[in-house]
Amino acid sequence: MFAWFQRLLPRKGDFFGMFEAHAATLVAGAAAMSKLVDGSPHAEQIGLIETHEHEADDITREVLTEVRRTFLTPFDRGAITSLIAAMDDSIDEMHSTAVAIDLYDLRTFHDEMKQMVTMISEAATLTSEAIHLMRDISRNGVRIHELTEKIVRLEGAADDVHAAGLKQAFEEYSDAPMKFIVAREIYKHLERITDAFEDVANEIDGIVIDHA
Repeated sequence: MFAWFQRLLPRKGDFFGMFEAHAATLVAGAAAMSKLVDGSPHAEQIGLIETHEHEADDITREVLTEVRRTFLTPFDRGAITSLIAAMDDSIDEMHSTAVAIDLYDLRTFHDEMKQMVTMISEAATLTSEAIHLMRDISRNGVRIHELTEKIVRLEGAADDVHAAGLKQAFEEYSDAPMKFIVAREIYKHLERITDAFEDVANEIDGIVIDHA
């Protein structure tokens, strides 16, 4: 009876393809963020980030559906759901940042904010490369680990930039507390994005350790 039931289940889902499609939304979302802080029209870039976030949500739901339907998965089901959740957190945090920028109608950005966005863009690119290499973990394990190490180092560097930016904002807005509050809020959102990418790197590393 169980063997008959197994034959009704899909043998495997295209999890790698879905991971790669989600990674593409991270790269595209980060690119829109870069344009946003560089002065491109707010509405256009914020709209793009929201669109990519919705695309990522659709992919995440598809992954979770396939996990339930698929009999054979490329690695542990818990690892699949944890990885896609961490990736989705990254694009969700980008969207939250864009919403905050829109809410406060922020039009100029500190150099430290731009530096953090550049780091976010780099982390997204590194994540995308690592995700593509996961199709052959045994062959690409060393390179994947190099990429995840870079993402973790970026998060540490972003923490330093975040601290420097907060200090600069505090000094600049000593007579304008509301402006400091807004700056602090944006820095907090940017830091959350880099934290989310570190979580993605850790999830990838865990899979590599189990399967390389």
